[in-house]
Amino acid sequence: MSALLDALTRVPPLLASHVLLSAAALLLGIAISLPLAIWSARNATVARVALGFASLVQTVPSLALLALFYPLLLSLSALVGGGIPALGFLPSLIALTLYALLPILRNAVAGLQGLDPAVSQAADAVGMTPAQKLRLVEAPLAAPVVVAGIRTAAVWTIGAATLSTTVGQPSLGDLIFAGLQTQNWALVLAGCVSAAALALAVDALIGGIEQGIRARRRWLWIASAALLVAGTALATAPLWPRGGGGDRTVVVGAKNFSEQYILARLIGDRLTRAGYTVTYRDGLGSALVFGALAGGDIDVYVDYAGTIWANEMKRSDVPERTKMVADIGAWTKSTHGVGLVGTLGFENAYAFAMKAEPARRQRIASLDDLVKAAPGLTLGSDLEFLERPEWAAVKRAYPLRFARTTPYSPTFMYRALQSGKADVISAFSSDGRIAADKLTVLTDPRHAIPGYDAILMVAPARANDARFAAALRPLVGRIPVEAMRTANYQVDRDTDKQTPEAAARWLASKIGL
Repeated sequence: MSALLDALTRVPPLLASHVLLSAAALLLGIAISLPLAIWSARNATVARVALGFASLVQTVPSLALLALFYPLLLSLSALVGGGIPALGFLPSLIALTLYALLPILRNAVAGLQGLDPAVSQAADAVGMTPAQKLRLVEAPLAAPVVVAGIRTAAVWTIGAATLSTTVGQPSLGDLIFAGLQTQNWALVLAGCVSAAALALAVDALIGGIEQGIRARRRWLWIASAALLVAGTALATAPLWPRGGGGDRTVVVGAKNFSEQYILARLIGDRLTRAGYTVTYRDGLGSALVFGALAGGDIDVYVDYAGTIWANEMKRSDVPERTKMVADIGAWTKSTHGVGLVGTLGFENAYAFAMKAEPARRQRIASLDDLVKAAPGLTLGSDLEFLERPEWAAVKRAYPLRFARTTPYSPTFMYRALQSGKADVISAFSSDGRIAADKLTVLTDPRHAIPGYDAILMVAPARANDARFAAALRPLVGRIPVEAMRTANYQVDRDTDKQTPEAAARWLASKIGL
């Protein structure tokens, strides 16, 4: 019960962001769809093109549509000299607006085209202009059908908005994604129930507007509309400006796994003690998070040397770890203005792991040994690994040909190994489940996998901020891998699970902060 109560305390600010995004997308969708519907109702060619485009958008998975706007906005921002955010509210707004078009547009066109021709002829006979006919005759008669389309679009938009978490926009999806990753089902339940309750409430209120218009009960649709506006205002209250903040408001970024959630809270606690107001952008993918930092969408986060080396710098050589970190710091500063505060003291490298007994039985201790056995084995990986440069480097060094490869979220990847769904996994060296599950980590004799020192990175606007750096510098070199593994396992274990916040507090105490 305490876990659920803790999860519910996180709902209000995320609900506020969710409502704001959904309302903005729906209103923008209405503003685009209604004029387009009027034009389409009078021009068959326009109708075919508009409805065809809106239908085409619906065939694109909503997650893919959200992700698509990141590179597009990033390129556009570079083209105009910066200033266009590629993460967060803007890409989410554009994607959800496009998703809202079809039901509104289709219903509006159907409502206008379905009017009795005699009504239109009567309006013409009394000398109404096209604008008068639309305002006084067509719009009132088509309104119930149009509102029904808006009602459908609202529910779709609220549901799809949970996915905006993946592009850095706070939403109720934060709870769902974090809960799935850490197997904190209270978070998942809080996120799902809140999103469902919001969708049902909005559906009921817009339904009241629809019914009031259809039955010509003025009081009903006015009351429903007033409640909808009041509810939206109340739900977004946590976002209302309260003054203050300024440059002391900080956004801490995190990727989508437990260690990142813990480190983000550890960083946030340091900054809060230094007098900053801290918010979090959780669940960012590796392909997005560095760009978010360089673009100023987040202020600070922890990355890993090998990730920056391979993904951002496009380097395939594997230098000594200290040199790699130094080269990364010089490159990020010169090319993006991003500051590297330092390493945290531990490494979280990719490491291929197997259950101990099968590894012993098949005499597999290294990736060289794995090459012979791979054709009869299944590789389980995290959702990114098979598309990352590191996997390409491993395949170049070792001719691995697995019978099958299956991606999982990190938590379920370990479960797949234990259940026999996977024989080998691309594990993480700082993960406490390696020791807890007594896994055998295979050596990399050809050094295909680069070093993965955890590195603390800050946005260009914070790179020369001495006060900001002073708050973070006590973390540099302070976290041994054993402590990080223990903190990670506190969140990932099946029983007596801790929240990332609790694990971060434990870690801070463990390292003397």
